[in-house]
Amino acid sequence: MKQNDATRKLAMAGVLTALAVVGSLLSFPVAGSKCAPVQHMVNILAAVILGPWWGVGIAFCASLLRNLLGLGTLMAFPGSMVGALCCGLMYAATKNLSLTCVSEALGTGVLGGLAAWPVAKLLMGAEPAGLFVYIVPFLISTVVGSILAFLLITVLEKGGVLRQLKGAR
Repeated sequence: MKQNDATRKLAMAGVLTALAVVGSLLSFPVAGSKCAPVQHMVNILAAVILGPWWGVGIAFCASLLRNLLGLGTLMAFPGSMVGALCCGLMYAATKNLSLTCVSEALGTGVLGGLAAWPVAKLLMGAEPAGLFVYIVPFLISTVVGSILAFLLITVLEKGGVLRQLKGAR
């Protein structure tokens, strides 16, 4: 990777991380979970612009900062990171935005929701009602974020901005 490309990707990762952290102020509680749809929008943007591993790193950094700033819970880690990995791998394999958005929703909503249960029980000392308790609130959050990302990326693509963000000449 050229130095300029690495610098561009690192700067974009920083901007997306900041967007996810600030965007967490736009959240709503659903069944004991704090739903932040902007994180899911950022996951998809990262998948499309930077790739899967950058997306997972951004999700981790955003979750860590949200927790340090008191804006999130430990459940932000499995939810955001699993979704970022799923949508990043899907976009890398298919370059299909619709499938990428569905992968984010299923990755965060179902897999992240399942992964949140042991985090809540073992690390947070909560007594979740069951293994599937976090799936619905995670799905609500991620579906909203996925729709926002689809609309935003479609507009950016039509305006030629997405190509510039990806670093294409």
